[in-house]
Amino acid sequence: MRALIEEVIAEELDNPSLDVKSDAAIVDFESERLVMTTDGFTVQPLVFPGGSIGKLAVCGTVNDLAVAPAKPVYLSLNVIVEEGVTIELFQRVIHDVGESAREAEVRIVTGDTKVVPKGQAGGIYLVTTGVGIPSRGSGASDFGIETIVDGDRLLISGPIGDHGAAVMLAREEFGLSGNLRSDCANIFPLVNSISDLDGLRFLRDPTRGGLATVANEVSKCSGMNVILEESLVPIRPEVRSVCEILGFDPYYLACEGRVLAVASPEASDIILSHWRTLEQGAQAACIGEIAVNEIGNSLVRLTTNLGGERILDELEQEPLPRIC
Repeated sequence: MRALIEEVIAEELDNPSLDVKSDAAIVDFESERLVMTTDGFTVQPLVFPGGSIGKLAVCGTVNDLAVAPAKPVYLSLNVIVEEGVTIELFQRVIHDVGESAREAEVRIVTGDTKVVPKGQAGGIYLVTTGVGIPSRGSGASDFGIETIVDGDRLLISGPIGDHGAAVMLAREEFGLSGNLRSDCANIFPLVNSISDLDGLRFLRDPTRGGLATVANEVSKCSGMNVILEESLVPIRPEVRSVCEILGFDPYYLACEGRVLAVASPEASDIILSHWRTLEQGAQAACIGEIAVNEIGNSLVRLTTNLGGERILDELEQEPLPRIC
């Protein structure tokens, strides 16, 4: 265990704040108010086109802080590894953790490692906790799901469903193959470009349960309808094809590098212009709006390309388990 920590983990995650000889980290904060998040990652397979469980763990935690909104600063990392995992695979995963943390400019300052008997884990599990500094507008009266009003717009920073479809293909359970890659990425640059704009109401990264699940959260909490336009929602042809063949709905597939924003009409145009200057936001789009609910329960309504309407209900079960 000591050799594993010193020769692999400490080597790959090397930074001045990480002390592998201590069970706790002493860190400096720039603000009295902090934002914290924690998450566990169990994706299968451990390595997939566009990323790995290591990249996913860092990006997933950083992204949860980013949409708070907050600037990610520190992470902790807990590693649960199963007997029999090759040192090459383990090193690849930890390398991706370190590389992703450096790209996101966050420091992994503490952690823990456990080895469990073969058959008691899916190869490698990762658990992370993130700490960030609130961005301008965090906690302000003009930001949060409760500030959403009739006529606000819904914006997405890029195509949906890439991660879910890419992981599905990587499992090779359905006899399908393709070049689709996960969208797994750090979204802080996207959020940072708009976080101080007046008229920005709400931010979320549509991970487990995808766009439809976040839209239902917005509808339920605001008490208003969410109207999505199928023709405006960016979905790659490869994702559509996979979903049509296997019977999945792309609106419920996980994204790991996208941002959903709700903003006033005036702010929406500015947000799209900022996002489209960034490579991650090149395909950003306005995909719908918020409308007062006058009859019955608030719903998420999808206006189809044929002019009909489909209700996107809340997710009742996980369509694709162990996706993140």
